Amino acid sequence: DIFCDEDGTREFQKKFTCPACDTNLSGKLDVIRVDLQPVEQYKSMVLAGQRPEVIMEVSSRALAFWTYQTHQERTYQEYVATKSKEKITQMEQYYEQVIAKTNSEISLLKNQISDKIKELEDLKKRHNEVLEKLMDKSRQYLKLQVSGNSSK
Repeated sequence: DIFCDEDGTREFQKKFTCPACDTNLSGKLDVIRVDLQPVEQYKSMVLAGQRPEVIMEVSSRALAFWTYQTHQERTYQEYVATKSKEKITQMEQYYEQVIAKTNSEISLLKNQISDKIKELEDLKKRHNEVLEKLMDKSRQYLKLQVSGNSSK
């Protein structure tokens, strides 16, 4: 695996074991620092003087490792994407339930408000009826008082 300098130093400070497969990395060249952005001079000199077979073998191994790393990164990114999709699906389901529950509560409250408005209207109607009866009785009482006073 390839690590940045900081993570590589931290990972291999304690023990020389591959973090992916737990293989012991005790060989002199099992763990090396590599500049992933080498300067032109280094690129010109790194394989200079080697036989073509060595250059091809080194290049072939480098390409194989690069292919492996690229595959590992792709596999990891697919895993991350899958986990993210699963989490999004779970969150969507949760919030759909929250919305459904909230809509149900809103509907219930609207029905309660409607019932209370109807109840209030009924009470106002009864109040007005009782008020009219009271006013009618008051008028009758006044008439009786007036007629009682006039007959004396």
